[in-house]
Amino acid sequence: MKADKNTIIGMVLLAILFFGYFYFSNQQQQYFAAQKKKETDSLDWVKAANIKLIDPVVAKADSLRRDSAAKIGAAGSFTTAAIGAEKLTVLENEVMKVTFSNKGGIVKHVQLKQYKTPEGQPVILGGNENNSISYNINTAANASAAVGKLYFAEVLPKVAANGEQTLTYQIASANGQAITHSFVIKPNDYLIDWNVTLTGGNQLLSNGTMNIDWKWETDQLEKSNIYERQMSNICFSEEGSFDYISSKSEHKFEKPAQWLSVVQQFFNTTLIAKNNFAEGQVQWQRATADTIKTLATTTANLRVKVPASNAAVVVPFQLYFGPNDYQILKKQAPNMDQIVNLGRDVYAFVRPINKLVIMPVFNFLTDFVKNFGWAIMLLTIFIRLITSPLMYSSYVSGAKMKVLRPELDVLKKKFGEDQQGFAMEQMKLFREAGVNPAAGCIPALLQIPIFFALYSFFNSNISLRGQAFLWSHDLSSYDVVAKLPFSIPLGFGDHISLFTITAVLTSFAISLYNMGNTPTQDNPAMKYMPYIFPFMMLFFFNRLPSALTWYYTVSNSITLLLQFVIQTYIIDHDKILAKMQENRSKPKLKTKSKWQEKYEQMLESQKKIQNLKK
Repeated sequence: MKADKNTIIGMVLLAILFFGYFYFSNQQQQYFAAQKKKETDSLDWVKAANIKLIDPVVAKADSLRRDSAAKIGAAGSFTTAAIGAEKLTVLENEVMKVTFSNKGGIVKHVQLKQYKTPEGQPVILGGNENNSISYNINTAANASAAVGKLYFAEVLPKVAANGEQTLTYQIASANGQAITHSFVIKPNDYLIDWNVTLTGGNQLLSNGTMNIDWKWETDQLEKSNIYERQMSNICFSEEGSFDYISSKSEHKFEKPAQWLSVVQQFFNTTLIAKNNFAEGQVQWQRATADTIKTLATTTANLRVKVPASNAAVVVPFQLYFGPNDYQILKKQAPNMDQIVNLGRDVYAFVRPINKLVIMPVFNFLTDFVKNFGWAIMLLTIFIRLITSPLMYSSYVSGAKMKVLRPELDVLKKKFGEDQQGFAMEQMKLFREAGVNPAAGCIPALLQIPIFFALYSFFNSNISLRGQAFLWSHDLSSYDVVAKLPFSIPLGFGDHISLFTITAVLTSFAISLYNMGNTPTQDNPAMKYMPYIFPFMMLFFFNRLPSALTWYYTVSNSITLLLQFVIQTYIIDHDKILAKMQENRSKPKLKTKSKWQEKYEQMLESQKKIQNLKK
């Protein structure tokens, strides 16, 4: 006991000594640190006192002088193009207003006359200060410069008899080399011809290669920057085949490429090489912050082979600034119509449905019905009419199932937990009544390709943009009947779409109606399954275009109406029951189908296994 007491006292004394030591050391360190700071502050004060004040005007002049000297040095023999002031020139036709800049001799930005943003402002492609199209040239021995930083001399625009407008920019060196950028705008066209003429190209370019550097940032033009960012991508044509990147962030061109397009939801900016890009690469990065208006940033380096010659060599390009309109893009470079996403990758099977059925019918309807909401309703009715032969048999089968429900419930109670026995008797009952249980799958299977076809069509159809219907101000985007002060996760967002609510409610009504046609479920998971899909729709549909949720509402309403009419006025319940009794009384001469035999064999096997386990 005494030893324990001494041990405790010793431990306490050691603890006191340790705490005392650490406290003393900490105090000493703080003192030395304070002394060191005083010395440092004193030295800094002395240095500051010895520094002479610099006149900001003089500093700015020195900076400009050094910058000018660097530019002149890089410009080499193109000295006159090194220094200048930016001058903008505007040319326009019926559909666009193009602003050119003498700095780099490029298209600065393009205003599309026929389109407005949701705020009513003009749609402008480009205009971001980070945007540029340039290429490097050799200006002297061991010196090069980016054309985008040189100032071109402008030749006054010319207008041809056919309405074509031509604007030319030129720079020339002291030793006879020259670069000319010629732009041609045609009437009522979104395509700009851009011809680069190089005189003395074998000295201007290394290895006969023009390296095009294209930097392009896209900005929000639609209601939701999140959804527009999701619909954005990069499209291109490589060796005559269309391709795109959306989830990936880069692509390397190892085969000749015809064009590269920076695509937003409803607009695109495309650079076309009429003699093809020999190779190159593109990096593309979506913006991650939901609060900024920038959608994505594109950086591309594209190489064009140019014949080595001292004579003038023309390198032809084209620039497209315009809408993702299928009919317009078909007239541009090959494969550019595929920029309009009517079905890609695993959903490529819906593209023929859109091209051959949905698009022609919708265009036909909108020629007569000016309100696009009613046109969508007529399109829905048309789709239901052409699918009605397949749908009718499933509705009749569902109506017969409702007649059989009382007997199915009796069987359910009779067999209890014997699921295999119940399934065999259920199949027997269906056979006697002439019910095809697989027929109920047909509507669900038909909805899959139709839904994905319309999802692609409504998301990419620019003609819906700005079209108002009922409470929706824009059928190409979600409608908003209530704005929330917070954002709900899982894709719901910070708003409530009324068309989404109507689509969910009608889908829920179909689920409730169909529950009345099936036997009572003891399994809680199966019992609540009909409620799960409408609930999931609420989150998934709330950001979708109101054109699609309106279509779904109409389609569901037609389904409910058809089921009610068939159940109430077409199906004779007494006749079905009488037919069942007649079938039961007949000798079983008809053989079972192979599917029924295999299904019953499987149920028998499961039942034997279950009995063995018991």
